[in-house]
Amino acid sequence: MNQPRVIVVGNEKGGAGKSTIAIHLTSALLHGGARVAIMDLDLRQSSLARFYRNRTAWLASAPEVSLPEPLARHPALDGVALARTEPAEQMARFEEAFAAGVADADFLVIDTPGGDTPLSRAAHARADLIVTPMNDSFVDFDMLGHVNPVTLELEKPSLYSETVWEARKARAMTGQRAPLDWVVLRNRLASADARNRKRVNDRLLLLAKRVGFRTGPGLRDRVIYRELFPFGLTVADLSPQVRPIPVALSHVAARQELRSLMHSLGLSNFSGDVLLAAE
Repeated sequence: MNQPRVIVVGNEKGGAGKSTIAIHLTSALLHGGARVAIMDLDLRQSSLARFYRNRTAWLASAPEVSLPEPLARHPALDGVALARTEPAEQMARFEEAFAAGVADADFLVIDTPGGDTPLSRAAHARADLIVTPMNDSFVDFDMLGHVNPVTLELEKPSLYSETVWEARKARAMTGQRAPLDWVVLRNRLASADARNRKRVNDRLLLLAKRVGFRTGPGLRDRVIYRELFPFGLTVADLSPQVRPIPVALSHVAARQELRSLMHSLGLSNFSGDVLLAAE
């Protein structure tokens, strides 16, 4: 690739599944042969950074196994300590980490916190692709758009949509020709309550036309996505040599979800089709 692509996983609503998406997106890119750098801007929780530290530790205990690993380009080894510093210091560390990430990789994947921070805004302003997971709920939709409390009709874009709008303006001011791509993922879809799901979906499609994003499938709320976390592994890593847990048919379905996710993001070359065919 001639120029590294910056992918920001963002949503100011906590608990939407940002880190889970960032982890699996990174894993799929790695298995697709890409050089991937990661940056975790959730300075206090640092789930993305923690996950790949777990991976390094697990691989050290299994020397017969070889798995791809990303380049860690976090603003600090101790995110909590950095969070206590002045904003100017945080921004300086971000700039250093960002420069290192785009210098070394084909993709820089940035996980952001569930809130509005200067670091998160800086990352959004540098993004080529913004990936926004949202749960199947009007609670999550409220960060994207407001609905009328009586009719449920869409009234106006909300806080996070305004953040992305500002990022688009910042990108346009740099003179870059390619527009910022924004994809909202329907994450953790509920199997029941079809009426609520349709209501959310209808308003989401209206908002997509108004503020300019695409929609795609996210990841369901599966046990496999949680139980592999301590090992630093994902469903893309499972093989006859890598079986820290018993493999079931549900894991094949989880891989199919990851494949669909990559297709919806326009990253079909990294969708794991070869891995799926080998199952």
